[in-house]
Amino acid sequence: MRIAIVAESFLPLMNGVTHSILRVLEHLQERGDEVMVIAPSTSDTDVSSVEKGAYVHRLPSVPLAGYTNVRVALGGVNRVKRILADFSPDVVHLASPFVLGWRAVQAAHQLGIPTVAIYQTEVPSYAARYGVPFLENWAWNRVDNIHLLATRTLVPSTFALNQLRGRGILRVDMWRRGVDTARFNPAKRSTAWRSSVAPDGHRIIGYVGRLAVEKQVEDLAVLADLPNTKLVIVGDGPQREALQAALPNAHFAGFLGGEALAQAVASFDLFVHPGEFETFCQTIQEAMASGVPVVATGRGGPLDLVENSRTGWLYEPGNLAQLRGYVQDLIGDDAKRRAFATAATASVQGRTWPVLSADLVRHYYEVISGVPSGTTGPSEFTSSKGPSS
Repeated sequence: MRIAIVAESFLPLMNGVTHSILRVLEHLQERGDEVMVIAPSTSDTDVSSVEKGAYVHRLPSVPLAGYTNVRVALGGVNRVKRILADFSPDVVHLASPFVLGWRAVQAAHQLGIPTVAIYQTEVPSYAARYGVPFLENWAWNRVDNIHLLATRTLVPSTFALNQLRGRGILRVDMWRRGVDTARFNPAKRSTAWRSSVAPDGHRIIGYVGRLAVEKQVEDLAVLADLPNTKLVIVGDGPQREALQAALPNAHFAGFLGGEALAQAVASFDLFVHPGEFETFCQTIQEAMASGVPVVATGRGGPLDLVENSRTGWLYEPGNLAQLRGYVQDLIGDDAKRRAFATAATASVQGRTWPVLSADLVRHYYEVISGVPSGTTGPSEFTSSKGPSS
């Protein structure tokens, strides 16, 4: 196939959207497909114009106010339409569309090219967190317009599926996310790494993710005085300086990738994620694959990933006393924590990126062939829990 992937964000910015695109590009490269990525430009001159066999077409962009490493592409629908017409793809993949993706879905529709839109970021709900709640309705209207025009929308969780269907977007199917269980594995646990961040032998409570307002990392302050524990924050972002001031006893490891990240995650005793706006939450899957139980907010993607009293705990959004209580429950009981860890690792087996990428290709073929959404069954995890896991 010839596939155009329109990326709202891409390298060098590494986030959940970029990570998913890279894994998909690896699969498409192995298949021998012809792929073009359309993405915002970057000020980094070392970024290649070819990534995993795909040509990367950069559009002029400007940095997002207050979050300068995130860039917003400039130009109108006609510019994207010309690029698509020249490449003549069989299908257009819209990765977390909002600004560039809105132009691309219109351009593809005008050209008669089928589109698969990946709903991956709950952008409208960020509005209140960033102090502009009056923009939330406008943002939801943008999301509605994109996904109503797209040939098919793919969502990563039951919460997101119900959320969009509740807004009248009916051409929706499930497409989860894969996890590299060779890279994220309990065997990567490192005594040396643990000693470097918690030299007193304390239990390590870890978080991995962007240090941005929507992730609510400041909520972890409720854990700061738990005895015999060390809070470790892995990641970077615009809130790092403020969080370091709010959590002076935490260890901030900065951005980690590759084997360094796998080693850090496997070396945690417990993984916590306080964000309420996760459509999936890939870092939870990576922690579970690494043999680390999870305490997360009971909203969004974590509802599908964490099974209460088996692989971790889900706390009521905003109930920080409950967050603290669940953390204490697992940190204070080594036997329970080990049992949860074993169950967590078992629950993610079979969710590999090759399996999930092959499923995405099936969706490509179906929209090209005109197969309606929902007629071949939702894409589910392969796990011991069955289709509801």
